Amino acid sequence: MKKNYSYIGISFIILVFGIWVVPKIVATLSKPNLETMGAVPAFSFTDQNGKTITNNDYKDKVYVVEFFFTTCPSICPIMTENMLKIQDEFMGNPKVGMVSFSIDPGHDTSEVLKEYAKTKGITKPQWHLLTGPKEEIFKLANEGFNLYVGDAAEVEGGFEHSGFFALIDQNGNIRSRKDENGNPIIYYDGLDDKGIQMLKEDIKKLL
Repeated sequence: MKKNYSYIGISFIILVFGIWVVPKIVATLSKPNLETMGAVPAFSFTDQNGKTITNNDYKDKVYVVEFFFTTCPSICPIMTENMLKIQDEFMGNPKVGMVSFSIDPGHDTSEVLKEYAKTKGITKPQWHLLTGPKEEIFKLANEGFNLYVGDAAEVEGGFEHSGFFALIDQNGNIRSRKDENGNPIIYYDGLDDKGIQMLKEDIKKLL
């Protein structure tokens, strides 16, 4: 009888461990080790199809943000190519979105952005190229994301802007992995293959 009771006791402990303890361990280990940098401010702009897009359209989605312009002669073509890599990685996943804010809305109308999307192979339904009032886009970049954009007549193309991408989680928060010293990198290098690989990995973590 003692052996039977011992067997039942051990079985009960194993059962409890499997039901309560293991899932908690798995949940803890599976949590993305990403820093929260702050919330994305509300925005509302027009996309390449003439549709009004707001941050609410990205609710419950993980998405990537960049600031660019279609006539950029320097870093934008590289950024677009790298955004396309993200598109291709998550093409069939509607829970992953992308946003490209034009900092030259005077030129980059919805029609121009639609042609740009067609030329570059931008086909993911959740990738919106947005245009709207210039001052609002500049404020969103400089104050909302702390990603510098500005007019620069002396620079080829007429604008200065960052080559970084921002990663946003399902709750509208900017997220970031940490570097080797435990400090948040804040943004991902949109010009570097390593940065794009890190971004892909962290999107999957958030998913």
